[in-house]
Amino acid sequence: MGLEAGRDIAPAKGKLGVMLVGLGAVSTTFIAGVENVRRGTGLPIGSLSQMGTIRLGKRTEKRSPKIKEFVPLTDLKDLVFTAWDPIPDDAYTAAVKAGVLDRHEHLEPIADFLKGIKPLPAAFDQHYVKRLTGTNVKSAKTKRELAEQLRQDIRDFKKRSGVDRLVMIWAASTEVFLTAGPAHQTLQAFERAMEQNDPAVAPSMLYAYAALMENVPFANGAPNLTVDVPALQLLAEQRRLPIGGKDFKTGQTMMKTVLAPAFKARMLGLAGWYSTNILGNRDGEVLDDPESFKTKEESKLGVLEYILQPDQYPELYGNVFHKVRINYYPPRGDNKEGWDNIDIFGWLGYPMQIKVDFLCRDSILAAPIVLDLALFFDLAQRARLSGIQEWLSFYFKSPQTAPGLYPEHDLFIQQTKLKNTLRWLMGEDQITHLGIEYYEKA
Repeated sequence: MGLEAGRDIAPAKGKLGVMLVGLGAVSTTFIAGVENVRRGTGLPIGSLSQMGTIRLGKRTEKRSPKIKEFVPLTDLKDLVFTAWDPIPDDAYTAAVKAGVLDRHEHLEPIADFLKGIKPLPAAFDQHYVKRLTGTNVKSAKTKRELAEQLRQDIRDFKKRSGVDRLVMIWAASTEVFLTAGPAHQTLQAFERAMEQNDPAVAPSMLYAYAALMENVPFANGAPNLTVDVPALQLLAEQRRLPIGGKDFKTGQTMMKTVLAPAFKARMLGLAGWYSTNILGNRDGEVLDDPESFKTKEESKLGVLEYILQPDQYPELYGNVFHKVRINYYPPRGDNKEGWDNIDIFGWLGYPMQIKVDFLCRDSILAAPIVLDLALFFDLAQRARLSGIQEWLSFYFKSPQTAPGLYPEHDLFIQQTKLKNTLRWLMGEDQITHLGIEYYEKA
């Protein structure tokens, strides 16, 4: 079995520019983390691309290389960073303010490197993120002009940094809730809406548009309506670019996508699931605004519906009471607490309860996701995989899919999908876990 069944993947030569929208807790934790790993002062824990292995062939073959040795990924030493942010703090100042990483251990030794990363003025509009204000913002008469300024930023960064390839990741705050409308249906309608400053065009869409027009893959790490509108999906297909999202799957929802499949696998019923979060970082402050919270709530609420399929199992999941709360609580900073009370029922309907209290560090869980998405989106582009990258659903709370497909939320199905895609890319056999050949005697 040779590689002839795989895809022809362009090599990862030269440098990869990672363009981040937002230079807050997530982006600075990611950038500082990568630099610490490069200098040998930390491990990229949580990153599948760096720490994970992939089994190839039969169990008896004992072939399990590291993913980064199996697939031609960009080496960490070849990553170069830039970001946009409405707050003018450089990456060092922003990281100190975010308070995620230990200043003495992980920030001071790389202070010069971080101070060299200054945010570009953002295409920012307070209408979409009520709780933030910023001075480092672009001005223009129309949204179309803002998008053109972002395109210029991309071209300038590419030239200045000497990178060969680029990816863009939205790691900024959650925008207010929007639904797709007439402005989002075709590229023509979308460009007209930008020229007319239509409120249906959010800043995140301007970044996605600019990225795609400059042949840069785009991944959305927040729950806002962005690249998941028909106009931008068509643009990505036309230009043969990878897109995906949305909303990094970090703490509470990750636990949901592990526990809910377990109840369903054992045919245990669910009466109610109450989830609450307290967090004190900028994300918490933004989500204190009801319109931004609505965007996040939709992302978090969809998970159970898709996993449990109440239409197929009405006796078990037809009447679930599902509540999600997020409370801004400044003393916690980036250390989020996700608390779940789950009421399940078993044999003959007898009730049981599960309590989960996840004291998580939001940006510590998100940083390795940003790394993996940057590397895998770049891989997708080099392998000519265009449009929605559903195989990367593993990283998202609200995964984008082809129109008409329901999203797969089960973390382990998502992981299998990701690894089987890597096997397929490299011309290796898919693993079905059937394993009957070990037991059938000839």
